Amino acid sequence: MMQLQETFKALEMKGDELVLIDQRLLPACEQDFICRSCEDVFHAIRDMVVRGAPAIGGVAGYGVWFAARQARGDMDLFDRLCAHLVDARPTAVNLEWAVRRVSAVARATSMDLDAIRREADRIVEEDIAMNHRIGEIGSRIVPPGATILTHCNTGALATCGWGTALGVIKTAYGQGKVAHVYADETRPRLQGARLTAWELVKAGIPATLIPDSAAATLIRDGRIDCVILGADRITADGDVANKLGTFALSVICRRYGVPFYSAAPTTTIDFDTPHGSMIPIEERDGSEVTHIGDVRVAPEGIGVYNPSFDVTPHENITGIITECGILEEPYDVAIADLRKRLGR
Repeated sequence: MMQLQETFKALEMKGDELVLIDQRLLPACEQDFICRSCEDVFHAIRDMVVRGAPAIGGVAGYGVWFAARQARGDMDLFDRLCAHLVDARPTAVNLEWAVRRVSAVARATSMDLDAIRREADRIVEEDIAMNHRIGEIGSRIVPPGATILTHCNTGALATCGWGTALGVIKTAYGQGKVAHVYADETRPRLQGARLTAWELVKAGIPATLIPDSAAATLIRDGRIDCVILGADRITADGDVANKLGTFALSVICRRYGVPFYSAAPTTTIDFDTPHGSMIPIEERDGSEVTHIGDVRVAPEGIGVYNPSFDVTPHENITGIITECGILEEPYDVAIADLRKRLGR
């Protein structure tokens, strides 16, 4: 067994500045994006300087601190700034959850900036601890010598540290259980090619990057032992909203009997939304599809459908890996029981 160590921090408060790795520029350039205001945080989330539900939650907590500092006791302005933050990306439930949590502390402490900052710090610390716990729990489902397929990015770049699905993979690799990882490129923003591949190389894990459409062939041919990916929102019945392409993978896995897991902290579970059809799905600018970088690859005038996420029905999911254990069917019962245990 070996202990993997991370060599970077995707987000960190330094003094009065929030320092983020600008994920739009990876892997060609490792450059920081500095947030000094609530509006900076909004743009960092909206423009995908930072992405991944847990990371968005961590950054949003500091966004509330910036909002409180800017509001200077004006609660109406504070509320408007917080609502603006929530609008940055509507699908990831961690965003609204973090804003609610930190803004409640702001109100309870009469806008005490130190108390607000400590609460935002706690969100980050808790997420890192949860991710390591998810890694330990999730590694139990990984068979020795496993070849794992993953989609999008779910590592330290997508969280406050270590990662969810990629955290499971890193933990299992450290235990000597992972032989190889296949990473989908994840069109159209290529989070797999740009970010997951970058993290896998940094961690020294044997890996191969594939076009999204190659995954079905690998699964059909028996070359994948399990699929582990993340979640941006999980509903009360176990439906999972995640990066576009997740649903298609789940269908293929079900057809060929390959275990399909979602890994996420309990903060990603939306206990108040009954099922996936009620999740708002963000649609992004068509230029993400018509262009690669600044180069147009599609003709002018073509229509574009560019949803950022899709919803995978719970019946396609083998298990949901959380820091509290692995949830299994019947998911509505398991999630209701979890809610009682968490007191939410």
